[in-house]
Amino acid sequence: MQTSFSQQQLADPALARANEILRACVHCGFCTATCPTYQVLGDELDSPRGRIYLIKDMLETGRAADAATVRHVDRCLSCLACMTTCPSGVHYMHLVDLARVHIEKTYRRPLMDRLLRWTLARIIPYPRRFRLALLGARIGRPFARLVPDARLRAMLRMAPRRIPPVSRNDDAQVFPAAGERKLRVALMTGCAQKALNTDINDATIRLLRRLGCEVVVARGAGCCGALTHHMGREAEAHASAARNIRAWIGEARGEGLDAIVINTSGCGTTVKDYGYMLRGAALAEEAAEVSGLALDISELLVRIGLPQGAPKGLRVAYHAACSLQHGQKVTGAPKALLKRAGFEVVEPADSHLCCGSAGTYNLMQPEISAKLKDRKVRTLEAKAPEVIAAGNIGCMVQIGGGTEVPVVHTVELLDWATGGPLPASLSGTG
Repeated sequence: MQTSFSQQQLADPALARANEILRACVHCGFCTATCPTYQVLGDELDSPRGRIYLIKDMLETGRAADAATVRHVDRCLSCLACMTTCPSGVHYMHLVDLARVHIEKTYRRPLMDRLLRWTLARIIPYPRRFRLALLGARIGRPFARLVPDARLRAMLRMAPRRIPPVSRNDDAQVFPAAGERKLRVALMTGCAQKALNTDINDATIRLLRRLGCEVVVARGAGCCGALTHHMGREAEAHASAARNIRAWIGEARGEGLDAIVINTSGCGTTVKDYGYMLRGAALAEEAAEVSGLALDISELLVRIGLPQGAPKGLRVAYHAACSLQHGQKVTGAPKALLKRAGFEVVEPADSHLCCGSAGTYNLMQPEISAKLKDRKVRTLEAKAPEVIAAGNIGCMVQIGGGTEVPVVHTVELLDWATGGPLPASLSGTG
């Protein structure tokens, strides 16, 4: 793609990167075949290729974002299926993130949009606030149909019927390995996950300790910054990233770290990109080091080696989270681990397509999200599974809201298969 940025514009590292990405695009349209929003809406401007044209025009001219551009960029899930499909290696993720920053700086959204986005940014990254919000939403859930705004209705309906008690395992501490210590790893405990499902971190800690890992929950680590990052709130996202980097580098410089383990794939994609996000900051070197240490839990388990398990007689439909399969290019590890643990693993048709969760997308774009959820649930249920496994809390909540089939994190099944408790959702207590 030809571009016409001025030399003055190209002196800006962000625009220089945008120019590099745009020039890699050859207009082939392969991305439209795997773009969920294009399949649902059928609008070229709601495909990666269409959004690339809009972003190019906005950035080249240096103009403020307009309502039409904002609408189409907002509809992007950042599922990154387009990057998996693209034969030219267009790094769409960095381009759309830059566009969102430009939109946040130059476009004044309607009042309700501003309020909703501000509220989400001030609540979800903070587990205590999020718990209180979920409690309030649970109380208001019976009245959701009376709420005129579809986004507010989606927020009320998202509230789980049961909010788990706080797990003290999420507090800053060190869990010794069971037996000989083979590795020392930091576990990212996340933010929303600590309010929605405490079983995931608990299962991760048990499993890693059983396999010879000393597990550190670093003091000062918290939200990865993904939520504000995808809203274009760059300063807030970078502040979250910096807090994590300082916390983990403190451990790495102290007793050392072999890995930073992440069991929420959306967070993993962001942490692995810290080196790029903070490339011009004072913490650039440390950010790159953290990105290099970051591993999805399935990547670490493959590296350690999981004991071969006896057949469990349980049919598991594996849902591949977009942030894992497209964002991190981790595709085979979770399925291989489940099979090794003794589970029968099946995959739905069109497993590359998004379930519609995508961070806060299911709250901000509820109609499109609902269509994607319905399609994903149909393809999963078509495999007649006894349980659905996923590696991302957002996907678990999204899919769980549309099916009676139990939905668990992959690590919960692996923990159970190697000596841990039966996942609560399978025992009827979840």
